[in-house]
Amino acid sequence: MTGVRADGVEPDSQAVLDLVAATGRLPMHEVGVAAARESMRASRELLGGTPPPTVVRDLAAAGPGGAIPIRLYRPLSESPDLPVPLVVFYHGGGFVAGDIQTGDAFCASLADRIGVAVAAVDYRLAPEHPFPAAIEDSYAALTWLVANAGALNVRADRVALAGDSAGGSLAAVCALQARDLDGPMLDAQILLYPVTDLAMTSESYRTNATGYLLTAETMRWFRAQYLGGGDEMGWRASPLRADRFDRLPPALVVTCGFDPLHDEGAAYAARLVEAGVPTRHLAYPRQIHGFALWGKVSRDAGLVLGQVAEELSFRLL
Repeated sequence: MTGVRADGVEPDSQAVLDLVAATGRLPMHEVGVAAARESMRASRELLGGTPPPTVVRDLAAAGPGGAIPIRLYRPLSESPDLPVPLVVFYHGGGFVAGDIQTGDAFCASLADRIGVAVAAVDYRLAPEHPFPAAIEDSYAALTWLVANAGALNVRADRVALAGDSAGGSLAAVCALQARDLDGPMLDAQILLYPVTDLAMTSESYRTNATGYLLTAETMRWFRAQYLGGGDEMGWRASPLRADRFDRLPPALVVTCGFDPLHDEGAAYAARLVEAGVPTRHLAYPRQIHGFALWGKVSRDAGLVLGQVAEELSFRLL
């Protein structure tokens, strides 16, 4: 499956590409883990929007590898004693970079806009903690949040998952696990340009290999750090390769035309549709990977935020 793209990158994102080229910033796979993490933090400061005021609470969930940091955002407009729906958010970063603040503006904006609690999960990163540590933490955080819903004043019967890039993969895998393990009942999954197939053989890995910030070579480097020599064909590493897609929560899937991950995201949306899962596939043919969290510089980021808020309002409220 190959995406249909417009003639050129959307101007706001082209300006980001021009800025990166002007600064001479090297791809993450060329600078190593520590520099890649610092680069992602710097990008958040430069491109991320300003979070609206919310009530922020730092928590720690019990996890298989120790405490899992969680940042819970609640809207100022809601009483702290009023249970509100819960959105569990997993950040991107190739399973190697990113932290609890990566989606700060996005999470706070969702909480503020639709009156829900948003929990950002700081799962363990590779290569220090290779596969399946990130998945174990992500699912443990979900179950802990639901089990402690009463104490946190969130609704255990209104829960959604969301994530971008690697976080989209974690959200998809957690939705599959929740179904198969009789875990928490989920009302929605929001997958922003998700990683769904670490085999990395789709056509968009060739057509979008270089030139659009996230490169095919960087993705291969992420895969090596994450899997540590493990098998990329299993469904927990590559959720597109799951045996079945029925009985999963309704999905909103966002894809970018100029993105190595385009085809696997589109294919995941198609598999959900084929299985009868209510699914909205929002294609941004002129966008590049990462744009949805660039609220400071991208008008399309604001559009995506509104579409995600609309979907979650419909599913949770």
